[in-house]
Amino acid sequence: MFELTMNRLDGQAEPLSKYQGQVLMIVNVASKCGLTPQYTQLQAMYDQYHDRGFTILGFPANDFREQEPGTDAEIAEFCERNYGVTFPVFSKIAVTGEAMHPLYRELTTQPEPVGGDVTWNFQKYLVARDGSIAARFGPRTVPDAPEVVEAIESLLAAEG
Repeated sequence: MFELTMNRLDGQAEPLSKYQGQVLMIVNVASKCGLTPQYTQLQAMYDQYHDRGFTILGFPANDFREQEPGTDAEIAEFCERNYGVTFPVFSKIAVTGEAMHPLYRELTTQPEPVGGDVTWNFQKYLVARDGSIAARFGPRTVPDAPEVVEAIESLLAAEG
């Protein structure tokens, strides 16, 4: 995944290698989903753990009932205005089907239990400092659920 370069919502290209050595949460996001309020917990987790080497990477996707119909500019404005999002959010991509972005192809083809299809918006993948996929959490598991916090804490405590 670190060989990929992705565009941020503002159109700037950013190599994912910038995040190598950090603990990452990769999450597909959507603005018009019943789970959209998870942005609040995502931002809180980012604020709490960022200084320890944790980053959230948000990837808007319109794969589920067209719940992310906006342009990149509209998504950026929505995230900032409604949730004060400061973690990196990238241009809209596909996370399912034939148009699936290579990043999500890599994530979903990992062996179970960390791999598997993206089932809805706000599915979360935790990536260890060494780049291995460490955990997958379903869309309804909130970002600050005890099992997520425990996994993040464990990955942050591990040597890189």
